[in-house]
Amino acid sequence: MSAIDRPVQGQPTATYDSAFLRACRREPVPHTPVWFMRQAGRSLPEYRKVREGIPMLESCTRPELITEITLQPVRRHGVDAAIYFSDIVVPLKAIGIDLDIKPGIGPVVEQPIRSRADLARLRDLTPEDVPYVTEAVRLLTAELGGTPLIGFAGAPFTLASYLIEGGPSRTYEHTKAIMYGDPQLWADLLDRLAEITSAFLKVQIEAGASAVQLFDSWAGALAPAEYRRSVLPASAKVLRAVEGYGVPRIHFGVGTGELLSLMGEAGADVVGVDWRVPLDEAVRRVGPGKALQGNLDPAVLFAPREAVEACTLEVLDAAAGLEGHIFNLGHGVMPATDPDALTRLVDHVHRQTAR
Repeated sequence: MSAIDRPVQGQPTATYDSAFLRACRREPVPHTPVWFMRQAGRSLPEYRKVREGIPMLESCTRPELITEITLQPVRRHGVDAAIYFSDIVVPLKAIGIDLDIKPGIGPVVEQPIRSRADLARLRDLTPEDVPYVTEAVRLLTAELGGTPLIGFAGAPFTLASYLIEGGPSRTYEHTKAIMYGDPQLWADLLDRLAEITSAFLKVQIEAGASAVQLFDSWAGALAPAEYRRSVLPASAKVLRAVEGYGVPRIHFGVGTGELLSLMGEAGADVVGVDWRVPLDEAVRRVGPGKALQGNLDPAVLFAPREAVEACTLEVLDAAAGLEGHIFNLGHGVMPATDPDALTRLVDHVHRQTAR
């Protein structure tokens, strides 16, 4: 019996038999569970209203606001899981890194980390650094009842790329220069980030999160050999650090079709798949013993309803032989997506897969 096959002392039991957690454990489900990455966000008018005039990072430190934003898509769409509203750079901000999230750009780091001396700026994260996370998760689990809450964090590689580049990048030239040119500095940086990420996930789990997702958003920039040598050890350290809690661990990246087997090898219970690889092929790459999550192209939601439903059935057909399947998009909800299209999609998946 693996760690996720049983409730663990201190973990939520109201959510244990939910469709989402059953799918994570590769058990029979009443219907295929659905949730969406970035389901709480700019596609919802109620989100834009409560966030009006509040900077992104500030909104991630207000427990009542976090709670409201996280609950909005659960109320509106009837999804099978909530995902904690935050940002992957929140733990870095909490330990004193001078950064901000600039509209239209993303996270921007005032002083990029590019030398061994810079490592000293990455101190350990403690629960006292993020009391708003503990409070928000407690508020959420009280409101959600039997609906699971997914905690999340950015994976070490993606965090490192932001810290080194100073912001989003298409080429990652500074990041790869360190990875190849100073492998010991790179390993030490990723190990430090693995400790910070592990601590951030532990805070969420100990407060009541039912599952966690590790986002390695930019890992698709790597070849498999690079990933195995320079990234997998740090991601595996994070996933191993939270294994004893008995909550499912989801691992997701964009453009990672060539890395799927390695991402599963890192220790995830569920491997997220973007829209580029059909799920019946993804399961061959990942191998047995893992549930899969995904993988409708987010852009499909801008097509007419009939096209959305047809593409959804293609995903469900490809998933028919999986041990466990969680329906999701192949990446996050786009800001201009019609919220009603998401609501219809949830209902369509539930109806098509009702057992």
